[in-house]
Amino acid sequence: MSDGGRFFVRFWGVRGSIACPGADTLGYGGNTACLEIRCDGRLLIVDAGTGLRGLDAALAGPDALEADVLFTHTHLDHIWGWPFFTRLLRADTRLAVWAGNLAPQYRVEAVLDELLDEPFTPVRRETLRAAVRYRDFRAGERPDLGPDVHIQTAPLNHPQGATGYRIEFAGKSICVITDTEHVPGKPDAAILGLIDGADLVIYDCTYTDDEFARHRGWGHSTWQEGARLCEAAGVGRLVVFHHDPGHDDRTMDRIAAAVAARRPGSVVAREGLVLAP
Repeated sequence: MSDGGRFFVRFWGVRGSIACPGADTLGYGGNTACLEIRCDGRLLIVDAGTGLRGLDAALAGPDALEADVLFTHTHLDHIWGWPFFTRLLRADTRLAVWAGNLAPQYRVEAVLDELLDEPFTPVRRETLRAAVRYRDFRAGERPDLGPDVHIQTAPLNHPQGATGYRIEFAGKSICVITDTEHVPGKPDAAILGLIDGADLVIYDCTYTDDEFARHRGWGHSTWQEGARLCEAAGVGRLVVFHHDPGHDDRTMDRIAAAVAARRPGSVVAREGLVLAP
């Protein structure tokens, strides 16, 4: 499999809400959100859903690991993989963990530590050997990941909040916009500003426009709204993401065909897909 070059994203989990393994989801995958973004030697992990297990296996080996983990938010489908991230058990692992939707009421360290406690899991915080730095910020601020990799963020319309990310490296940009609910007929100005002119936008397309009316208030959007936003913002490529667990492969195939017809070059995310901006 090609790594996509200096700057690319690999999809390890593409579902929303709950993992849905089974014969009818093999084509696109049933794991929840987890993205691997490579910026030359830098590793960024966006969300730690059940897809993190596959990335964890790919990271096995003797080499030390240093990475930034960017959480869009901490609903269960985006953090279920954290207690099973075996690199946390190794002293040669160094992680910076970022979240923009929790402060000031909560802290990402406390939220993740609660997963590592009785009676939820036998893994305890005291058993971890990795060096982990926790960094809370407010969505809209710019986390400082050091030179070369530049991050912009924006608040998203989701219960308990969520953070959209724009990651810029080597003159290219990848945006991750999930989980968010749009207002029909009123494009989200914060999202438009974040994705303006971006090369690649990974967008919450949980529903279709026809399904959306039955799910208002649930905090998710549609592939058609993703296309409208990308057209308005001059985006290069839309990536359909955060698939409804009730959408089987045949449904996703129909969505993929409709997306390609509406906006040629746009794609539906599936596990294992690698894209470069």
